[in-house]
Amino acid sequence: MSLALPYLQMGLQQMQVELSSEQQQKLLDYVALLLKWNSTYNLTALRQEDQMLTHHVLDSLTLLPYLDGINTLIDVGSGGGMPGIPTAICRPEIQITLLDANSKKTSFLSQAVIELGLKNVKVITGRVEALEGVQFDAVTSRAFAELKDFVNLTGQLLRPEGSWLAMKGVYPYEEIAQLPEGVHVEKVEKMMVPSLEAERHMVIVKQGAAV
Repeated sequence: MSLALPYLQMGLQQMQVELSSEQQQKLLDYVALLLKWNSTYNLTALRQEDQMLTHHVLDSLTLLPYLDGINTLIDVGSGGGMPGIPTAICRPEIQITLLDANSKKTSFLSQAVIELGLKNVKVITGRVEALEGVQFDAVTSRAFAELKDFVNLTGQLLRPEGSWLAMKGVYPYEEIAQLPEGVHVEKVEKMMVPSLEAERHMVIVKQGAAV
């Protein structure tokens, strides 16, 4: 018997995330797809199921508390689908776009969307600076770029009242100091990921000067 489900359920309980049994199974199915495709498509350096559950699934779900009132979200540099796919499984009411320039990775993402039955997800292959004509309530990224580049490259994708939701490791003092004029940090919050020793922070950036 796989220990993956109890491991996942323990993590969700610690994070106070309530999901249906169907959503929990889809998260496990997603990890199974990562394991299956990883050797060919180099989606993650991790090779163990429990590591993927902690470092990818539970880590991605730290985004959930910041999605109230958000209807559209783009995950730039999505790679293997983190945080976009776990978020889409947990928040089916949000329309989520996964963007990556690597066609191998977007091939995986497209297949995962089909196999997981994610009707609320769109996959785009291309560079972020080339995407035009569409805007989102929130732009998120997990290790896509430094904050300055993240904001500069994705500014055209964010609605005027929207938020950049940057998922970072240690508190990014230097990156915050280098942010361009015309944006401000609304808040930085430390996030807890069960069984993950490394630091995690959410940096929320808004357009305009700080009030």
